[in-house]
Amino acid sequence: MMKISHVGIAVRDLAAAEAIFKKLLEDDRVHHEEVADQKVRIASFELGDSRIELTQPTESDSPISKFLEKRGEGIHHLAFEVEDVAAELARLKAKGFELIDETPRPGSHHTRIAFLHPRSTNGVLIELCQKEDH
Repeated sequence: MMKISHVGIAVRDLAAAEAIFKKLLEDDRVHHEEVADQKVRIASFELGDSRIELTQPTESDSPISKFLEKRGEGIHHLAFEVEDVAAELARLKAKGFELIDETPRPGSHHTRIAFLHPRSTNGVLIELCQKEDH
């Protein structure tokens, strides 16, 4: 694990949440992106070497929609930057961690990502992120 990449926050209304975080952080620089594979739209704020990522579902069957129905708005996941997501998945699986993703998939900010199940990480959804080579 190299560093914390970002903290993902599930929101129902991206524009409203974005306005709150612009005021909180006193920063109007926001990155917008849609990740069709995950059925979400994001607004992210750079914060030092990491980000705050506000995540709104675009479909009712999105994992974020399910999270919002069950738990409401709030912190959804903690993401760690790693050098090689596939190698980390193999290492963590061998150590007994339960994987949601057996193989990496595309994520926001030109990354490859995979998730660990919260059952094996003390109730915290963990995302592993690897920057893609351009």
